[in-house]
Amino acid sequence: MSDSPKVQLAYGVEQIQVLEGLEPVRKRPGMYIGSTGPRGLHHLVYEVVDNSVDESLAGYCDEILVSLGEDGSATISDNGRGIPTDIHPRTGKSALETVLTILHAGGKFGGGGYKVSGGLHGVGVSVVNALSEWVEVTVYRENQIFTQRFEYGIPIGSLISRPGEENRTGTSLTFKPDIGIFTTGITFDYVVLASRLRELAYLNGGVRISFRDERSSLLNNRNEIHEEVYYYKGGIKEYVSYINSEKEPLHSEIIYVNAEKDGVQVEAALQWCVDTYCDSILGFANNIRTVDGGTHIEGLKTVLTRTFNAFAKKRGKRKENDTNLAGENIREGLTAVLSVKVPNPEFEGQTKTKLGNTEVRGIVDNLVGEALTQYLEFNPSVIELILDKAIQAFNAAEAARRARELVRRKSILESSTLPGKLADCSSRDPSESEIYIVEGDSAGGSAKQGRDRRFQAILPLRGKILNIEKTDDAKIYKNTEIQSLITALGLGIKGEEFDEKSLRYHRIVIMTDADVDGAHIRTLLLTFFYRYQKSLLEGGYIYIACPPLYKVERGKNHTYCYDENHLNKTLKSFRDKSSYSIQRFKGLGEMMPKQLWETTMDPKRRMMKRVEIEDAIEADRIFTILMGDKVAPRREFIETHSADLDLAELDI
Repeated sequence: MSDSPKVQLAYGVEQIQVLEGLEPVRKRPGMYIGSTGPRGLHHLVYEVVDNSVDESLAGYCDEILVSLGEDGSATISDNGRGIPTDIHPRTGKSALETVLTILHAGGKFGGGGYKVSGGLHGVGVSVVNALSEWVEVTVYRENQIFTQRFEYGIPIGSLISRPGEENRTGTSLTFKPDIGIFTTGITFDYVVLASRLRELAYLNGGVRISFRDERSSLLNNRNEIHEEVYYYKGGIKEYVSYINSEKEPLHSEIIYVNAEKDGVQVEAALQWCVDTYCDSILGFANNIRTVDGGTHIEGLKTVLTRTFNAFAKKRGKRKENDTNLAGENIREGLTAVLSVKVPNPEFEGQTKTKLGNTEVRGIVDNLVGEALTQYLEFNPSVIELILDKAIQAFNAAEAARRARELVRRKSILESSTLPGKLADCSSRDPSESEIYIVEGDSAGGSAKQGRDRRFQAILPLRGKILNIEKTDDAKIYKNTEIQSLITALGLGIKGEEFDEKSLRYHRIVIMTDADVDGAHIRTLLLTFFYRYQKSLLEGGYIYIACPPLYKVERGKNHTYCYDENHLNKTLKSFRDKSSYSIQRFKGLGEMMPKQLWETTMDPKRRMMKRVEIEDAIEADRIFTILMGDKVAPRREFIETHSADLDLAELDI
């Protein structure tokens, strides 16, 4: 025990801090919107849009407009019932001011206002108000127009009313995010918002969602207002068609389920595709994307496995004593959208990434099972095609088992044998360790000599790895380069639940040449990570190194330039006409170890791009286009985007 005197810190009633109103939100915004970065910024829009969608779920809204203003604001308008404006008996304020300024105040708790809703916590619009520089709300209700303004969560003046159009109803809310909260910037990403709005339109067939961008100066120097309309009468059936648009369907008709039990509505659309070796199941609960799954997804997987195994025995595809087809065999090539509407949903946290209602598992199992069985009984050709594909998957899995066991024996969990080409780091702390995946021995040599051996490992790969998009498991595990990747990273087996503890490095850096071949290798590696272990991308473990393309020397000074624009700006900055020389790096192997370190690997000076998946469906579609079997969609994509998109820098 130490003999040094303890420092007595004052701790009395004056240290007990009470946060009132919206103060907790401004004090700890991450608790309510996840982060104060781009993801949290866009979450503000989602919270307001969710309120409009809840009106549509209640049967009172079929038009939603989202508009991005030139001043950095966002406006969400609908033709729903309009937020009530009468004085609330408990708060003494108008209902409008109550829901804008008090947490957990709204029409989604008592059960009378909404049967089901996505914004169930009742903090959505009040959190938006708390984290905005200003908010202006207009309500059309009872032949009146009500308006009120708020600044930093505080009402400015009282609710104002004036006569309005007869029978017009709805709500329009405009807000400008607080730059003091979102210090990384308050510029909304059109693509990110468009993806979510399109998704909501698919999930709510018959609701028209218009998305308007008035920031003409920010988007490709356009001078006109850009607007897109998302309207899908076919709902999630059209969603599955969109996802599979670049794939070859195994059966043309999409299997569709729409039923209700005990107040829970279940809607599902399923279609299998031919040359796809994994499944894509999207789950939604009350329009909220449940990225971490939940009881509804568990129910769907269970009923698929049971139903198809029963049909396999019934149709003589499997004998009574044969091993059952595994769930992953049956789901191979499946694209499914499952949407449930639950009166009292139980989510894990405010971000609502996993549904926890235990009763939903059985309801999905029961309703999907009945509808699926009835459909397959009347469509024997479809069940034959799906079972044949599932049995092929089962046989391929058996053929790959020995290859997988070889990987298991070589894995870091069971053996200390690592690939001979791996130059490991001395640190054994994954959180501080990083591995650079480079192409060829030449680049590998420079990287090995230039690195910091304490925390940087180097893994050179020979040539281009397999295209996982076109490869089954047996070929994957027999490939030497793939084995080296799996073993070096500690990834384990495809399909197994991701275990962060087994990951040997928490920064996996793809470092390839800045040319076409380098871009192709980078895309192959990204395809491998996306298809083999998507959790690496979702967890933010994958990075792309940004080596320079040019070195400009002028006298005793030199500047590294990372693209053509950077080079041109550098050359224009030379006011006098003194001579200079330009060196173009054709590959990483041409760079001296010291150059590679100071430009690309030194944490104090390097630039890296973290690979994130904002839109899993769009990422899936892009990978299918670029790496799939169909040539025509790939050609069309390249022709469309070649002028304004570097394929090496796809935003996935």
